This record gives sequence, C-alpha cells and structure tokens, in this order.
Amino acid sequence: MTALSLRNVNKSFGAVHVLKEISLEVEEGEFVVFVGPSGCGKSTLLRVIAGLEDASSGEIHIGGAQVNMTPPSKRGIAMVFQSYALYPHLNVRGNMTLALKQERQPKSVIEERVAKASRMLNLEPYLDRYPSELSGGQRQRVAIGRAIVREPQLFLFDEPLSNLDAALRMNTRLEIATLHRQLGASMIYVTHDQTEAMTLADKIVVLRDGRVEQIGSPMELYNNPANQFVAGFLGAPSMNFFPADLLTQGDTRTMGIRPEDLFVADDGPLAVQVSHVEHLGGDTNVIAHKDAHQITARLFGQHQVAAGETLRLGFNPESTYAFDRDGARLP
Repeated sequence: MTALSLRNVNKSFGAVHVLKEISLEVEEGEFVVFVGPSGCGKSTLLRVIAGLEDASSGEIHIGGAQVNMTPPSKRGIAMVFQSYALYPHLNVRGNMTLALKQERQPKSVIEERVAKASRMLNLEPYLDRYPSELSGGQRQRVAIGRAIVREPQLFLFDEPLSNLDAALRMNTRLEIATLHRQLGASMIYVTHDQTEAMTLADKIVVLRDGRVEQIGSPMELYNNPANQFVAGFLGAPSMNFFPADLLTQGDTRTMGIRPEDLFVADDGPLAVQVSHVEHLGGDTNVIAHKDAHQITARLFGQHQVAAGETLRLGFNPESTYAFDRDGARLP
C-alpha cells in the first residue's frame, strides 16, 4: 500500500513559488530522504505533508485518503524537529505521554507504548529526568520516542541531527536506521547532508529550486545521475567537472569524474599541480589544479604527496560522465 502520494503539489508565499509541481510516492515501510541545498524547498515540502502549511494546489494522500483539508493532528503523522521541541517542565516520561493523554488513550496503553519506546531507544534510565539534565543525543532520542508512542502512519524527520556533533550524528543515524528496521514504518527524512541521505535511504528525492531533479535508490542516483547537479550533489568528495577540451581538442562537453576514479599514473592524461593534501589515514585526498580548474583525487591508502608537486592522473574512460551545456547527462 502507498503510505504517501503527492500529485502536482505547489506552494507559493505571495509571489514566491517555492514548490513546483511536486509528484512522488512513498510506499508502506519505505525510508525516503528529501535532500538538497538550503532553500530548495525540502522543509517546506515536509511541512505541507504534515499540514503545518497549506498546499497552494495539488493533492496530498496519506494512507489512501486525501488530507488537504485535514488538520495536522488528524493526518496520522508524527514529526521530529531539528530543535527537539521538548517541554522543559516535563520529564522524559511526561514528554512522551503528553500527546497520548491528549488523545485520551487508556492508562494501560500509554504505559505499554512508553515502555516499548523506552526499550527501543535505551531511555529507561532517564524517564524521570528533565530535558535540562540530558545530553543533545538523549534529547533527540526523547523527541523520537515521543513520535514512536503515537504509532503514526507516517514519521516525518526535519533535519533531526543538525544540532549534534559528528560522533553523536553517526550514533543517532545508526539508531534511526535500526529503529526503521524494527518498526517497519514509513519514514520521510529531510536533510542537506548527502552522507545521511546515502546511508539511511531506501529512496532519495533530490530537490533543487522547488523541483524534483531525480528520484531513486542511493546507488541508482550515485551511478546514474540524470544531470550535473545530481552528480555533483551526491558523493564526498564531490564529482570533478571540467571542460572535455582539456583532454580533447574542440570538445564542448563537460566531463565528470569522481575523485575515487582518479589514480596516479606516469602516462596519465591529466597533468595537475597539487595545491593541498588531506591525509585521512585510510585515504589521501589530493586537491590540485589543471589550468583554472580544481580537480580532487581520492587516493586509497597513504601517499606522500606535497603541495606544489606536479602529478599525472589517469582514469578509466568507462568511469567518466558527460554533460551538455545545460547540465543534462549525455549518453
């Protein structure tokens, strides 16, 4: 069954057209990530799905029912915000039970759901603590637990890891992935972080300027990007782009090569000057220039390369991508 269906959804704020003809589907149990740069409309789209903003036109269906005129509390959704949005005067248990009490759920149901969510999120030792007594990661788990106890049709996550440090982001990302497997629930997750998108999603929706650029699994988008924007947005370090005439006289295309597909070769066609080297232990990122074009090579292992050095880089022609002047992918 389809958990969510959007049909030609538009959203305008006055004269500003923020969402443009958005159509997509989220299947039952699917983890879908909306990803794109700041200002692309991904958080606005999430708020339209939740009912916190009204769509200017188009249809929103959740669980097979059109919900355009349905208030947020009746849409069968639960939302986890970037800011946690916990009540400071309530302890963990109070924050997790509040919505259920407002729904007038029986006490036995409330206790059962809170106990289950607490076990899943390792929150049992903290139920009597207040938000001020918790770390950032613990607060985010409470926010997630508050969503779980409602047993919604659809979970909505709005950049939930943005306020966490790098180590906590990784741990919480793993917790969310595990939670999805345990619940088997439909989830939509908004982020600008392509690493989160690649590691969490069953399906990625890439947005730019309020439009859908491409939809597919992480590796489908990584290996077969529809255009130069998608190719450059997914991947770390990002794909290299440079005019093909750096290699072939008179060629007007743009060539794309991922950093991991470049290697040092004495007879390599790209003679570059190294401007910076990042020694990461298992990998070495070499940032270099060819004329005015920056090129990054991700070399596996440890390499003794220094700034100012000249290198020749090679690549397998089958690993390259070609784009026309408008950024569309060429065969």
